[in-house]
Amino acid sequence: MVAGRMMRGAAAGVGISMLALASTLVSTPALAADAPRGLTVAQGNACMGCHAVDRKLVGPSFQQIAGKYKGDPQANAKLVKKVKDGGSGVWGAIPMPAHPSMSDADIRAVVDWVLAGAPTSK
Repeated sequence: MVAGRMMRGAAAGVGISMLALASTLVSTPALAADAPRGLTVAQGNACMGCHAVDRKLVGPSFQQIAGKYKGDPQANAKLVKKVKDGGSGVWGAIPMPAHPSMSDADIRAVVDWVLAGAPTSK
């Protein structure tokens, strides 16, 4: 009998945990919908480990990158290649690693977002 109550209690706990998880999953897309796709992709691909939106970390801020390439008609192609292949020398001695596993669509989303000035909301 005690074991039966414990099992029902455990099942109720699992039910509550599943409910909490479900509510988190429902609210996460709502929050993600407020952020530009490029920001969401950058956050999901470790870009934020080296870059921040508005300040230098290991690499330049996304806003610094936007400023450097403003008015450059080749900026999109240059940055897509840089993200995919990696590189060094443009911002100092620390190289940017290649990101060969990122899809071309995700890379374009991040680059387009950066070149738009790295806005944090739509």
